[in-house]
Amino acid sequence: MGLYLCVFDEAESELEGVEIGLYADFNWFRFTLSAAIEGDRVGSKLPTLMGHSDCDGIWSVEECRALDDELALVEQELVNFEPVALNSPWQAQVAKKLYLEFTSLSDCFFDVDGEPLIGRLRKLCRVAIDNARPIEFQ
Repeated sequence: MGLYLCVFDEAESELEGVEIGLYADFNWFRFTLSAAIEGDRVGSKLPTLMGHSDCDGIWSVEECRALDDELALVEQELVNFEPVALNSPWQAQVAKKLYLEFTSLSDCFFDVDGEPLIGRLRKLCRVAIDNARPIEFQ
């Protein structure tokens, strides 16, 4: 089963969404960030990202503001780390199909369409904030 994060308007029409991949992929993303950025002190620098369960729920608009700030830090930091092996077979397939190149750890995280995951998550935060709507976990 996959994890889909999305923002709906008041009429329940989707404004923006990001298909992360499997729940395990989201956990790998967070585990890797904790090791690289937080020195394995989970939630010490990325409390909004790390403190939320990966199951159904929401990030409130206020949490989206904090999450966007945390993701900005992640964007800054990950370029300083070497790339790692991909976590899932689907990632290897997408990388091969799209000729993705990995020069830093940041490049190792992408959505199911091959788009940079951190940038997609930041865009989702901005849509949530701009529309005063939460990010929902589906």
